[in-house]
Amino acid sequence: MSQHLTIVDHPLVQHKLTIMRATDTPTAVFRQLLREISQLLAYEVTRELEMTTKRIETPMAEMDAPTLAGKKLALISILRAGNGLLDGVLELIPSARVGFVGLYRDEETLQPVQYYFKVPESLDDRLVIAVDPMLATGNSSAAAIDLLKGAGATNIRFLCLLAAPEGIARMKEAHPDVPIVTAAVDERLNEVGYIVPGLGDAGDRMFGTK
Repeated sequence: MSQHLTIVDHPLVQHKLTIMRATDTPTAVFRQLLREISQLLAYEVTRELEMTTKRIETPMAEMDAPTLAGKKLALISILRAGNGLLDGVLELIPSARVGFVGLYRDEETLQPVQYYFKVPESLDDRLVIAVDPMLATGNSSAAAIDLLKGAGATNIRFLCLLAAPEGIARMKEAHPDVPIVTAAVDERLNEVGYIVPGLGDAGDRMFGTK
C-alpha cells in the first residue's frame, strides 16, 4: 500500500458505521456490526497481498491457479477493543497467526502503559496487520507499533474503524511507513481524548461495560 491513509467509503461500511454510532444501538447489535464491518475493512487492507500460483486440477482441466504467497500473515489485536475487529478479520483469513498487545491509557497523562505482549514468531517474514477500532490520540497505537517493530515486524498496516486527525498526524510522525485503513476520519478529539462525533468508548459498547 503506497498511501499513508485509506478511507473505505463503501456504502455498506458507511451504513453500518452510522448504526454503530447511534447511542440507542444495543451491545449485541454493535458487536455484530463491528464483526461485519471488520470483514469489509479487511477486504481493503489485504488488497495487495503477494500472490503466486500453484498447479491444481479442476473438474475440467489442470491449471496454474493464483494463491497467496509467503508466510501466513499476522493479526495483532490491540487490547481490549481490538478483539472486536480481530474476530471479523479472522473469519476472512482463518489461517492467520494472532498476537495481542495490551495497552491501557493513563487517564492523567493520556500516555499508554503496556501490560501484555504476545505475538507470533518470524514477524519479519509476515505482513502484520494491527487492529484497534479507534485511532484517537494515536499514542497507544504508535506505542503498539513500536513494540511490533521491536519484535522484528517490518511490513505493518494499521486497521481501525474511526480515526481522529490528531491520531493520524501522530501515527504519520511516529511511523510514516505504516499505512492506515479506516472507515471514517472524524472532526477532532475532545478535551479527554475521545473522538468527536465518534461512537463513545468502543470497548464499553462492545462488551457492555461502563
